[in-house]
Amino acid sequence: AQQPPPDSDLPLGNGAMKLALLIAFHFPPLAGSSGVQRTLRFAQHLPSLGWQPMVLTASPRAYERCSPDLAAELPADLVVERAFALDSARHLAFRGRYVMASARPDRWISWRFDAVRRGLRMIHRYKPDLIWSTYPIATAHVIAAALQKRSGLPWVADFRDPMAQDGYPVDRLTWADYERIERQTLTQARVSTFTTPGAAAMYRQRYPQLASRVEVLENGYDESSFAAAENDWIDAQPLNPGKLTLLHSGIVYPSERDPSHLFQAVRLLADAGLVSPDRFRLRFRAAVHDDLLKQIAQRHGVAEFLECCPPIGYRAALKEMMQADGLLVLQASNCNEQIPAKLYEYLRARRPVLALTDPVGDTAGVLRQAGLETVAPLDDARLIGRLLQAFVEGRLSDQIAGPAAVAAASRRGRSGELGALFDRLVPGPVPA
Repeated sequence: AQQPPPDSDLPLGNGAMKLALLIAFHFPPLAGSSGVQRTLRFAQHLPSLGWQPMVLTASPRAYERCSPDLAAELPADLVVERAFALDSARHLAFRGRYVMASARPDRWISWRFDAVRRGLRMIHRYKPDLIWSTYPIATAHVIAAALQKRSGLPWVADFRDPMAQDGYPVDRLTWADYERIERQTLTQARVSTFTTPGAAAMYRQRYPQLASRVEVLENGYDESSFAAAENDWIDAQPLNPGKLTLLHSGIVYPSERDPSHLFQAVRLLADAGLVSPDRFRLRFRAAVHDDLLKQIAQRHGVAEFLECCPPIGYRAALKEMMQADGLLVLQASNCNEQIPAKLYEYLRARRPVLALTDPVGDTAGVLRQAGLETVAPLDDARLIGRLLQAFVEGRLSDQIAGPAAVAAASRRGRSGELGALFDRLVPGPVPA
C-alpha cells in the first residue's frame, strides 16, 4: 500500500471522509486464516461509505505462513503500519518450549509495545475519528484500549466470538487474562460487536449493565472474489470425476470439529454397501491437523475414503468449493454461539451444505434462514449416516441457498452495517 510522506500531518482521503483506525492482527500477507477477510473487506468497502480506513497490524515475521495472493487486493491508497511482533512459540522458544508468561493473553503480546507507539503516532498525524479493533488475537483489544485511553476517541471492539468461556482457555492464568480484557473492553468501548446472535446474547447476559452496547455484525463472503473464481471455474472438471466428493475447507480443530463420528458413519455406510472409496471421497483442505485426521480415519477403517490436501490460494479455494459435490461443516455444541466464517462462502458457492452441528446452535440457525435442513449433530453417527446416505443417493441436490439468502451474506452488506455504526458514533459531515 502507498504511504503518505513521513512528515505529513494532513488527514487522509479527499477531505470529505471521516477516518477510522483499524487494529487487526489478521491481515495480508497472513495466509491460512479466514479472519483476514473480515478486515480486508472492510478496508475495501468503507471508503464508498464515507469512511477512509487505515490499518495498524503486525509485522509479517509474526505470521506462521504468508501468501501474496490477497496483498494485491489492498487499496492502493491504504495506509498500513506494521508494528514489530514476535510469535512466542517460534521466536522465544528453546528446544521447542517457551515460557507461558510470554504468551499471555496470546503468543503475540510482544506486538503491543511497538503497536501502541505507532498507533499514537498515527493518531497524532492523521487525526482519525474513531478506533476499531478485532479479536481473536486478544492483544488487538489491549492495544486499542491503550490508544483509546490516551486519545479519548470512540472505540468499536469487534469480538467476533466469545473470549473467556467455560473451559477455554484451559490455562487458568490465560483465562483470567481473557476475562480481564473482555471486561475492560466491554466497559471502555462505545460498542462491542459479535458475529452471532448467541454470542451477543451471552454477553448481554454476562454484562447486563452494558447490554445496550452489544450488537451483532455477522461474517460474510466477498462477491468480487467469487466472480473472479467463477471465471476460472466455467470449464472446470469435478474434483474427483466419477466420485462424489464432500469437501471441508479450513482448519479442523481436534475438539470443536472432531470428525470421529463422521468417520464412524462412513464405516457404517460402507459396511451396508452404500458407499465405497471408488464412489465417495471426503476431502479436507488445509485442515492443519492432517496426521490426526489420518489416525482417526485409520482407527475407523475409512482411510481409503480420506483426502488430506495442503493449503491453496484464496481464489483457488473458492473455485474448489464450487467444484465440490457437497460442502461439509463441523461444529461441536460447545460452539453453539459461533458460526464458521467459511459457512457464508459455502452458501455463495451454491452447493449442498452438510452441517454436522447442534440443531439448536447459531450455525444451524443460519442454514435454516437460508432454507436448508441438512443438519445432524456432530456426535451422532447414526444421524450423520442418514444425512450422508441422502447425499450419496442424490436426495440433497436441491438443498442450495437461494439468491436472497446469498445476497444478504455479502461482505459489502456487512461493511454497510459497520459504516452505519460508525456514523452513529461520529455523526454529521467531516469538520471543515
